[in-house]
Amino acid sequence: MAALNLRPYQRQAADFLFANERAMMLAPVGAGKTATALTAMAETVDVRWLVVAPLRVATSVWPAEAATWAPTLRVRVAVGTPTQRLAALMDPDADVVVINYDNLQWLAQYDLSGFGGVIFDELTKLKNPSGKRFKAVAKLIDAIPVRWGLTGSFTSNGLEDVFGQCKIIDQKMLGRTKGAFQQVYFVQHLRGNFVELEPRPGALEEVMRKIKPWTYVLDPGGYVGSLPPLHTVEVPVQMDMTEYETMRRDFVLQFGNDEVIAQNAAVVTQKLQQLAAGFIYTDTMGDTWRSAHKVEAVQDIIQENQMAPTIVWYQYVAEREMLKAALKGAVDVRDPGAIHAWNAGKVSVLLAHPASAGHGLNLQHGGCHMIWMSLPWSLEMYEQAVGRLHRSGQQHAVWNYLILTDKTVDRKIWLALRDKRSLAQIALDALK
Repeated sequence: MAALNLRPYQRQAADFLFANERAMMLAPVGAGKTATALTAMAETVDVRWLVVAPLRVATSVWPAEAATWAPTLRVRVAVGTPTQRLAALMDPDADVVVINYDNLQWLAQYDLSGFGGVIFDELTKLKNPSGKRFKAVAKLIDAIPVRWGLTGSFTSNGLEDVFGQCKIIDQKMLGRTKGAFQQVYFVQHLRGNFVELEPRPGALEEVMRKIKPWTYVLDPGGYVGSLPPLHTVEVPVQMDMTEYETMRRDFVLQFGNDEVIAQNAAVVTQKLQQLAAGFIYTDTMGDTWRSAHKVEAVQDIIQENQMAPTIVWYQYVAEREMLKAALKGAVDVRDPGAIHAWNAGKVSVLLAHPASAGHGLNLQHGGCHMIWMSLPWSLEMYEQAVGRLHRSGQQHAVWNYLILTDKTVDRKIWLALRDKRSLAQIALDALK
């Protein structure tokens, strides 16, 4: 099959999709999943496509990429009001209808038999077979013969994630029920009052062997050499630990007439991350305690880099507000025109949350520096966010700064991300 300006590894992946009605493509961030899928779609004759993607990817990435890689395909985006969504869905001239995951339950009321293929971009969104999204889409796609899944983070949070993603593509891979899957590949351990599942020895390799016929992995050897280096720099900072130690020990903090009570270990971990960032939400949703240690570190890094354009990733609204107050001219990625202005070199500091800007957006043209005010627990979120800059088209070495408050949960979160990365790499290696 012909492909427009695809790299060799992308051509091979497009051929694999074209040859298989049920398939998954595992591609690291920036490898060109969308371009590859569009090439295969354009070569598939007389098929009308439904694409399900995260909101920003649906509205910004698929229409733009289609114009480049598959200009013969007419694309409609089914977002907005119900009337607007329905008009796009029912447009007889649309070869491709793109909709976001949050609208799947709305979509469930309509007949999709006119679609010959469905693509799930960021397939991990359907890792939970008990979720409302999964149940809604499972009923819709029975009549759709072609199903492709695209993801860069297949096992980002453990082997359990694999089942739902495989089932939505083809239940022949790992069976019909998650319970049966867990019974075969996991053992139960009692941890205090909780039951935890742990993969049996060799389970990961066995699962990867079973799904390999349906799966194409873009081998990093095919393109990593063409990417500039990624430098990850840990930036340790200190703060007054009085409040942190009190919360860690007592699960309670008092601020005048207001207080913070953590009901369990999960909540106290969240509160400790807030304190490590320089604030804490009280029980009345205020935040009366502040420490500028991380904000000052962000300022120092930006100044040391001669005010080079920088993305600053945050986890909490309070962090965003502290950054806005400290960094004059900082632009929120959600602001109208912010992405275009960033890529045009007109934004010095771009503030972004990885949940809203970490998937699909092409930000590599606006800069090569990023700073993490706080890290997410999700490896998928972290890797996708880093991939906004470290991807094809980036012309410079990418600098990725992690601000970690000494002797706090920050370090544990970073270690957890690194451990999950190891699991993900083992899974990918088994599929190659």
